[in-house]
Amino acid sequence: MRLLKRGGLFVEWLVLVLIATPVFAHHGYAAYDMTTTLSVKATIVSIVMENPHSTISFDVKDDKGNIQHWFSESGNPRNMRQDGYTQDNLKPGDEVTVYYHPSRNGEHVVVLTKVEFPDGHSLPKKHTDDSAQ
Repeated sequence: MRLLKRGGLFVEWLVLVLIATPVFAHHGYAAYDMTTTLSVKATIVSIVMENPHSTISFDVKDDKGNIQHWFSESGNPRNMRQDGYTQDNLKPGDEVTVYYHPSRNGEHVVVLTKVEFPDGHSLPKKHTDDSAQ
């Protein structure tokens, strides 16, 4: 009986470890040059607000006019909405300037820092500090 009890505890422990493993698999930003910020003119293709990271894909024309498909990793949906990113104010077809931290391997997968519209407004929107009164 004691052996069955230990075996059951081991199985419970093993199940917990297997369930928790994806939490430990989260990656950082080591694949990106976080000390460099670049920009490109782009056309928004999609904005997906899902956990754990929101994503924005966009097309960029290279020097020869060929379209390159880019992908950006952004914050979690709650923070993105607080910064003003929504499907209502950043839509497919919007022509913008995207500011980003580039990937270290030169791929077109980047960390988004800012999106600027032709009229000069940008996302993330500026936050006002109400506590500084």
